[in-house]
Amino acid sequence: MRKPRTKASLPIAPLQRDDLPTDTLDLAVYLIGKTLVHDLPRVRLSGRIVETEAYPVGDSAGHAFRGETPSIRSLFLPHGHAYVYFTYGSCFMLNVSSEAVGIGAGVLIRAVEPLEGIEFMQRRRRTTRLHDLTRGPGRLAQAMDINKRYDGVNLCAGGKLWLGDALRPVGEIGVSIRIGITRDVHRPCRFYERGNPFVSGLKRLRL
Repeated sequence: MRKPRTKASLPIAPLQRDDLPTDTLDLAVYLIGKTLVHDLPRVRLSGRIVETEAYPVGDSAGHAFRGETPSIRSLFLPHGHAYVYFTYGSCFMLNVSSEAVGIGAGVLIRAVEPLEGIEFMQRRRRTTRLHDLTRGPGRLAQAMDINKRYDGVNLCAGGKLWLGDALRPVGEIGVSIRIGITRDVHRPCRFYERGNPFVSGLKRLRL
């Protein structure tokens, strides 16, 4: 069992790989309400996952659609590994590999509700607007100091970046089409906690 980082740290129980579903859509739903944690030397950053997007096997919008290459190898690792990529020339995005080893698919973590290390996140994001700290995958990665060095990390192995259990019950989960893609746009593969102000996207996609 992971020891709390400091006396003030929240009592977050780490998830084990056996806890995670091995189906991409199931994992995307399962992760809603769970906790994303980044332990830095002087501060713990944590957030409650409130929005995900699934990119299942055979999805033309997914990075793994055309097969394994060195740059996307992490998507083909056993479920529960981090796949981090740089996009739009400005930001990183964190995904969780979601199928058995050798099968490429993943779940994008789109938004979290900040729990710990909020002042650090505010400095990283250069804003004090709480709702804007981690709403959207690029903002999330910047606020929680997640970059390419975490690509391929086992999120269930007790490292610096890890997945934890829920700290409170999850609300009603909404489903919608995904945001900002141009292929397979019709698929209902985005999941979110209804009414949570930290969910990204247009208001009609948060209700």
